[in-house]
Amino acid sequence: MEDSPPPVPADDEPKYGGYSRFEIELEFVQSLANPFYLNHLASQKTLSEPAFVAYLDYLQYWSRPPYVKYLNYPGPTLKHLELLQEERFRQDIISPDLVQALATDGANASVEWHKKD
Repeated sequence: MEDSPPPVPADDEPKYGGYSRFEIELEFVQSLANPFYLNHLASQKTLSEPAFVAYLDYLQYWSRPPYVKYLNYPGPTLKHLELLQEERFRQDIISPDLVQALATDGANASVEWHKKD
């Protein structure tokens, strides 16, 4: 893993399984918006692995321009990415109650956002 974020994709960028590093990291960081996926990562003990924790820290570049504009769900994605920087949250996300609370918050936020239209 490189220390600097990938550049915005170019046509000649190397591909990994047919996808650019940018596309792979975008897909992964967006998966963090799903509290059930975070619970799965916790149940597999992935969130306690130092290399994975370092990767989560590295992924914080998605919260800055020009990368943030590529996120489909920037609110929950960046909220969860920020929470994942905290060891306590990485431990607590194993709780079904916390997972359900985050899912409910996300659903409520979506309903409120659509009411604005």
